[in-house]
Amino acid sequence: MDRTALPTEAPGWRRFVFSPSGNPQLPLQVESVGCNPNQEKINRPEGYPCYHWLQTDEGEGVLSYGQGSFTLTRGSGVLLPPGMPHAYESISDTKWSTFYLTFGGEAAGAILSAFGIRESNFFRWEKDSPLAYFLSEMIESIGKGPDLFGLEASANAYRFLGLLSKFGQVSNSSVTRNMEKLAPLLRWMESNYYNADIGLDNLADVLNVSGRHLSQLFQNTFDLSPYAYLVQMRIHKAKEKLAADSTQTVAVIAQETGFRDTSHFIATFRKHTGMTPQQFRKLH
Repeated sequence: MDRTALPTEAPGWRRFVFSPSGNPQLPLQVESVGCNPNQEKINRPEGYPCYHWLQTDEGEGVLSYGQGSFTLTRGSGVLLPPGMPHAYESISDTKWSTFYLTFGGEAAGAILSAFGIRESNFFRWEKDSPLAYFLSEMIESIGKGPDLFGLEASANAYRFLGLLSKFGQVSNSSVTRNMEKLAPLLRWMESNYYNADIGLDNLADVLNVSGRHLSQLFQNTFDLSPYAYLVQMRIHKAKEKLAADSTQTVAVIAQETGFRDTSHFIATFRKHTGMTPQQFRKLH
């Protein structure tokens, strides 16, 4: 299937999903964009497989990750990196209306860095800011006609990140400060996850801290150990490879994602996803 937008029909709920095989050459690939006028409770212990932006349109909700919980009111939003465990729900009996944008692509991290946007930051903006209505206009634009190769969605996502950099005011928090400290290591892990010899000492050396201090930072930020975070990253990379190339064997994918042997990879994959790699591939 090409990268045509597919709307989900539901009263007041608009969602457009893009095929991951449509145009893999795009540096910034939109996976989905939508609005939910009655946001349901979400719990993702494995996180989301790509970057996930969530903002409040009306009402308010609470988002939890790591050791922190943060209220999302109108004029605020959060950007979560791939694989970060999180949960969110309305904090009152009234409806919580949200907009969301999920995206990836080989250059996504570099684009965020170029805009000075750090992952896992909470943002606020003035009520007359373009951020208040940009995603709504993006959704309306997609609904007017097919975006056959995802070019328009990609360009709009780039514009949105530019507006976020310009108009978004970062809300300070201990989790955000921890993320800033961990950012160099997370980028290093993104480039070295395939190395099966990585241990706690290697991770700690990247930040020039002790293994104990690093473990505490990860626990306070993600509610995970450094190695558990790395394993989650490897599983997400394996999912991408399984879905992208049906000719690549499970054994090769295991080796390319940092697992010493195929049986260990299959057991770990089943533990995290509830299915074997082959079952996951058939579904995707």
